[in-house]
Amino acid sequence: MKIVGVGNVLVDELMRIPSANLLKELGLPVGGMTLIDEQTYGSLSCIREHFMPEMATGGSAGNTIKALAGCGADTAFVGCVAQDVAGKVYADHMRQMGIEGRLVEAAEGHTGICSSLILPDGERTFATYLGVAADLSAGDIRPECFEGCRMAHVEGYLVQDHALIERVVDVARECGVSLSMDMASYNIVEENRTFLTRLLERGVDIVFANEQESLALTDDKDLELSLRHLAGMAPTVVQKRGSAGSVAVRDGERVEMPAERVIVVDTTGAGDFYAGGFLYGVSRGASLWQCARAGALLGSYVIQHVGCVLTGAQWNEIRLKLAGIMC
Repeated sequence: MKIVGVGNVLVDELMRIPSANLLKELGLPVGGMTLIDEQTYGSLSCIREHFMPEMATGGSAGNTIKALAGCGADTAFVGCVAQDVAGKVYADHMRQMGIEGRLVEAAEGHTGICSSLILPDGERTFATYLGVAADLSAGDIRPECFEGCRMAHVEGYLVQDHALIERVVDVARECGVSLSMDMASYNIVEENRTFLTRLLERGVDIVFANEQESLALTDDKDLELSLRHLAGMAPTVVQKRGSAGSVAVRDGERVEMPAERVIVVDTTGAGDFYAGGFLYGVSRGASLWQCARAGALLGSYVIQHVGCVLTGAQWNEIRLKLAGIMC
């Protein structure tokens, strides 16, 4: 089964910071994602000088597709890059991972950058300069984007362009492609609650949301109540609960999966990799428990170091463990 991701092409800029005080000074909500313009991105230069960023390819849907490719799945990715160094690095890395790039190239501008500010406990806060990632438009989403695919995964961050994300959902459905969606950051969900609720009703098969995103989407105060409401919006719902694990619900079946106990270094990409493991299970026709177990496995690997790039040896370990889970 070929799986295509649709999302923002971003190169991650990872910086460890000592406390949340710096985030307050920058006006960034802890654990959230804030879109910034090019001028604001430039103003972060003083932070870069002090905290020496590490660079890695990223983006929410991009990370999930990388995780799927690492598991051995047949994958493709749709997004917009610039004709610059960062864009070339991103495309080259996708090729190295065996991911088919169905990329739109912008004639001008810069490839998007996501500044990930990481606290000592691993909590990360994003300041995202979209660059040409925001140039991906509804007109770029054609049936060819989903050619040869049976599943598509879209990131909720695309909700910033309502016409674009509606087009992704509609064309995927027209092509007979099942659709999964990650809800993105809680503050974006709050701003787009009504629209997202209507969007899910158009036909999203799998929804991923963490605790804050779940509560923001359903406007509830209780996680269990929120989960019940989410289960009424899509056939399969996964509520990611961080160190408390996850809860998955499908067709009345409920699976609670504990998180693996590992040393947390950086939570960047944890939810994206969880989604990758879960969707790998779905692509294999696995049970709900196997899907959730595969998600927990991948999430546990990526949080043990900075960034979302695992070594070949780590992927070999993961594939071996996945074989045991899927048998």
